[in-house]
Amino acid sequence: MQDAVVVEGLEKVYSGGTRALAGVDLRVEEGRIFALLGPNGSGKTTLVRILTTQLRPTAGSAHVMGLDVVRDAAKVRTLIGYVPQEMSVWTDITGRENLTLYAKVYGIPSDRRSRVVDEALGKMDLHDVRDHIVSTYSGGMIRRLEIACTMLIKPRLLFLDEPTIGLDPAGRKVVWEELTAFKEELGATVFFNTHYMDEAQNFSDRIAIIDKGSIVVTGTSDELRRSVGGEVVRFTLSDQAQAAGVMGRVRGLAVARDVSVDGPEVRVVVDDAEAALPVVLDALRSMGVAVARAGATKPSLDDAFLRYAGKHEGTEGRAADARQMRRMIKRG
Repeated sequence: MQDAVVVEGLEKVYSGGTRALAGVDLRVEEGRIFALLGPNGSGKTTLVRILTTQLRPTAGSAHVMGLDVVRDAAKVRTLIGYVPQEMSVWTDITGRENLTLYAKVYGIPSDRRSRVVDEALGKMDLHDVRDHIVSTYSGGMIRRLEIACTMLIKPRLLFLDEPTIGLDPAGRKVVWEELTAFKEELGATVFFNTHYMDEAQNFSDRIAIIDKGSIVVTGTSDELRRSVGGEVVRFTLSDQAQAAGVMGRVRGLAVARDVSVDGPEVRVVVDDAEAALPVVLDALRSMGVAVARAGATKPSLDDAFLRYAGKHEGTEGRAADARQMRRMIKRG
């Protein structure tokens, strides 16, 4: 199988000295769904913008479908689709009119244009609202329209920046059903950034975690979860303010292999959860820390993220921003 993306020693330093990428090495096989995870400011969006020819790297190389993203930028753009997190459709015209405009931009011949537009509307389940003004669409419908616009040219590689941020669970489900069908039908490659661990786990073939401008680990969801090792005991504290203060004490326990905090929850990686749970509970109680709930699980993808990126990747702030944007769109 060929590689759809090959990145070697990629660096990006912005004016002022901010280093966004610090020597990224990455390969993505053709025909795969690939997820890129990372904290805010880790370099995810910068990497995608270089791969989609919007930015030039400072050093290193990046190839998409065998083409250099700097020397062959125009050719690369004929092979890829890109759905940014920001709004990429007009809200004061209809869905059909949006697709027709994009079809003209892409140079689709006039005698084929209507058929291609209708086909895209059908694939994204938008045919019944094709003549409705986009400002009346739900957030999920708008996202599907944006994806439909990129699919007009049937790209060999589709890049998506936070494809479902701010959507409700039903909207997220529909978007991923269509993306999976697109990949299966055309054998295309899908490369996406997300803050949603369940999307990366359920839909991607491989995952990379980027932190501070470098890829720190790559693998399948199962491989990343197994790499955490052992089991995880979780303690939800009655007072969230105490969570950060207990890390040092718990990390010093003989049973603790790794400790992380996510809001009021303290997660401890251990070899034997049954033996470790009472030891950690006793330590917390000796500190006067009240525990509201305790339990044990196998490591999750979120646990792997915490291990490699060192922090929880919360979605609420960015999701709230996206929901606000959708509300503004609906108001016109």
